[in-house]
Amino acid sequence: MNRAAFTPLRNTALPHSFRQVRLERAREHDHPEGASAIGYIIVAPLDTASRIDVEAWKAHREACRVVRQRPAEDNQLGHLVHGQGGNWRFHYDVTGSTADEAGYHFGNERFRLGEYVSVREADGMHPYRVVAVTPL
Repeated sequence: MNRAAFTPLRNTALPHSFRQVRLERAREHDHPEGASAIGYIIVAPLDTASRIDVEAWKAHREACRVVRQRPAEDNQLGHLVHGQGGNWRFHYDVTGSTADEAGYHFGNERFRLGEYVSVREADGMHPYRVVAVTPL
């Protein structure tokens, strides 16, 4: 199991709006207390309303990354991708063979501490809570 810590990008050429966002599985039927070991780390630019900044993403796509963390599995590394219709998805082209996952209405979501977002995974839609938002 690869539980190595995600090393944030250290690039002074990135705008100050870039953040590292940690999402953890929120309470749901299979996880009544939530599950901190099931999560994502997203590196992306956020605007003043704490939404993903599309224009900054376009200028710095390669820096917009995601790490998928699951217990007893290697971390899956990928990119945050903006698709047709304004949809956001996680594309695991860096390592692994995990299918793309989609952020549900990520274009409208605020990535602020304590907020909830949803991610469509292979087995359905799951809620996640924003537990950390830190500058790079």
